[in-house]
Amino acid sequence: MTQLGDLAKVLRSKNSGPFEITLDVLFDSKEQYDRVKRSGIITKQTICDLYQVQEEQIHHLVFFDQGLGFKITISRDISSGNVGDRDVYGAQQHAPLMKLSIEQPEEG
Repeated sequence: MTQLGDLAKVLRSKNSGPFEITLDVLFDSKEQYDRVKRSGIITKQTICDLYQVQEEQIHHLVFFDQGLGFKITISRDISSGNVGDRDVYGAQQHAPLMKLSIEQPEEG
């Protein structure tokens, strides 16, 4: 199986205000984007499992066909910069997505 980090051109995370983190995944080819989208692996349940969050914490999970990418916004457990926050900028939160396995498309 191929990992999402091998297929995506850009895989990043960032703060979306002090209480949310946004994950951006962009592809440089329609084929790669379609492969990931068709796999059905990018779901709220998958994000809940990867990030140990409740579904209510996922504010957005949106595919942008024209931009060859998708965006996920989740609420932070601790606001940015507060005591206990380990990633003030939210810049290291994309790592769990990188290892997500994407099945090979069936030939036919």
